[in-house]
Amino acid sequence: MIRSEAKRAARERAAQLMGVFTSAGAQPVEADLLLPAETLLDLYGEDIRARAYVTSDPLRGEMMLRPDFTVPVVQMHMAGGAEPARYTYAGEVFRRQETDLTRPNEYLQVGLELFGGDPAEADAEVFALIAEALAPLRLRAVIGDIGILMAAVQGLSTSEDRRQALLRHIWRPRRFRAMLERFGGHGMRRRPPLPDPDTLEEPVGKRTAREVAERLEAIRRDAETPPIAAHEVALIDSLLGLRETAPNVLAALRDIAVDLPMISTAVDRLAARLDALVARGIDVEGLAFEGSYGRTSMEYYDGFVFGFSSQDRPDLAPVATGGRYDALTRVLGQGREIPAVGGVIRPGLLARMGDAP
Repeated sequence: MIRSEAKRAARERAAQLMGVFTSAGAQPVEADLLLPAETLLDLYGEDIRARAYVTSDPLRGEMMLRPDFTVPVVQMHMAGGAEPARYTYAGEVFRRQETDLTRPNEYLQVGLELFGGDPAEADAEVFALIAEALAPLRLRAVIGDIGILMAAVQGLSTSEDRRQALLRHIWRPRRFRAMLERFGGHGMRRRPPLPDPDTLEEPVGKRTAREVAERLEAIRRDAETPPIAAHEVALIDSLLGLRETAPNVLAALRDIAVDLPMISTAVDRLAARLDALVARGIDVEGLAFEGSYGRTSMEYYDGFVFGFSSQDRPDLAPVATGGRYDALTRVLGQGREIPAVGGVIRPGLLARMGDAP
């Protein structure tokens, strides 16, 4: 009975939230509960992939219960073309909980996705609409920008192999840190002599001789690459360690950009976004910015990221999260792409916080 009441309260709150988004011009859409797994699993973060419910269908192959709405909504939109649009949705998502059994493995999610338009204006609109929907609550908002870190990595004075390796692990903070330290010369050991690739004729394990040879060549190239300069490693550390109000972070980033000019364009985008937020009535003077925020969420975020959490219930997961995912539209668009940003709210958490009507 209690569970049924909680679900009823969550659904009523979800309907209210969708009303806010439809009033802003969003079109209600739905996504299948059961989705083809092959493509989608590669697009989610490592954490979500490990927690997805996957099954096998004799006709359709590997399938999964949807772990979120954004990827299937992007698939739907890009299949019909890369035109400006805005969507809203509500429904259950499913994620296994193997370490914290108190967290639900099925919960309601309400979302808003914007395709097209000026990126700074669209970022500000999504953030402001979600802030408006959650206005009665005592929530702490945090923003970040994965795009600034990605630009910093791309600007490092090192090999392309190393830059790409670091980019692949941006969403895995421990691996990223270990890799950055190794590429910076910390813990580097003299490698033992490697076999000559030309002498490999038989498969090694599940790898072909060609694959092993290519891997050996990559190891040779890496061994010959000089360490990343200590001052560049320190600049990355400075970016990741930023935890201040957004205007103060912007000033700090301007200083960092003097020594790492590759981030200048991304910093300009942040400045334009803050201006757009101010125009929508957001108090950016007190808005928290964290340089590492969003790095343990969905791997498809590649720019602006944000979250809203309860100040009174720190035990709860974030009430709302979101971000920009331009690259995802390129992956799913088969040659087409469009700027895109979105966010989701968990009405079940609002009900637990006593916000249900």
